[in-house]
Amino acid sequence: MRSICAVEGVEAAGIKEGKYGLAVIRASGTAAATFTSNLVSAAPVQLMRERMKAGRLEAIVVNSGCANACTGKQGYADAVAMGRIAARALGIEADRVGVASTGVIGRHLDLELIDRQCTEAAPLLARSAYAETAAARAIMTTDLAEKHALALADGFCVGGICKGSGMIAPNMGTMLAFIYTDAAIGAEDLQTSLRSAVRRSFNRVVVDGDESTNDCAFCTATGAAGRVPKSDFDAALEACCVSLAQQIAADGEGATKLIEVRVMGAADEAAAEAVARTVVGSPLVKTAVYGEDPNWGRVIAAAGRAGVRFDPDAVSLTIGEGEAGTPLVRDGAIVSDLVRAKAAMHGRRVVFTLSIGEGDGAAAAWGCDLTERYVEINGKYTT
Repeated sequence: MRSICAVEGVEAAGIKEGKYGLAVIRASGTAAATFTSNLVSAAPVQLMRERMKAGRLEAIVVNSGCANACTGKQGYADAVAMGRIAARALGIEADRVGVASTGVIGRHLDLELIDRQCTEAAPLLARSAYAETAAARAIMTTDLAEKHALALADGFCVGGICKGSGMIAPNMGTMLAFIYTDAAIGAEDLQTSLRSAVRRSFNRVVVDGDESTNDCAFCTATGAAGRVPKSDFDAALEACCVSLAQQIAADGEGATKLIEVRVMGAADEAAAEAVARTVVGSPLVKTAVYGEDPNWGRVIAAAGRAGVRFDPDAVSLTIGEGEAGTPLVRDGAIVSDLVRAKAAMHGRRVVFTLSIGEGDGAAAAWGCDLTERYVEINGKYTT
């Protein structure tokens, strides 16, 4: 079992037909969710913001190929209808069904297709690696890889699947995440824990700087493993979300490299996060990484526009990790070995560590390089 189906009480199924897919995940328990902060939010987001106030879910239904965004009153009614279709297929109450959509904005759902796919998927629900893989593939759009994560802890686990490749920016992006745990945790505590984990993971991913209308992250706790220390649960949930976030960044549209920016020495975590997100979102940094050009000045320049005060003459910057790390700047002085720095950019993962000398705050953010392929994908997305 890969991740969510390793959690006691979780079953999954999925069907994919060209661009159009449908996944169903059944698990009963307390539940929490976070959603896009985009003013233009999709109909399923509007519906689930209300529905999640009850703090409980028994299933989630997800379609790909149509975002059901910018679709007005009909779109909202269609989101409600999609939940009813799943509820009928599963024999549960409609207000206990989570609904999510991803795909092209400005098109209405094909409810007949969703009804048929849901009817076909429901009998396939299973607790197996095969079933989970089918569900993960069903929700993919421009993704090239399925995304799974599992955090094993003392006596319990947290597992998740997600999709996301483009239209990814801080405050979540065109990503859907479905996370499950067998720990027993109340809805209010679960919401607090999920919010914190999302802030330190999905909210720190930048592929292209655009923020989606549809992004959401759900977490359901089946309770099969009983109560666990909240600090242990928070650590496992964050680890699961960070793994999924890194997979989104690595699978960014047209990407050839994962970029990780680690910021240390900030006044606090929020300041470090702001710098890390600004650097990893810089088109100039992204293109330099793509070209394996050790133009480290772009990193320092991006940090300087993050809205965080620091002394440029106290900055240190390294590329690479551990003994393989190459210093570029130390306490404001240039120490770069550009040959070694360029070599550090050859692999699939490029890490920058930036210390700004203002305190103990630290944070990391993730992104990817910016390539010609990104333009090709998004220049012809609907045609």
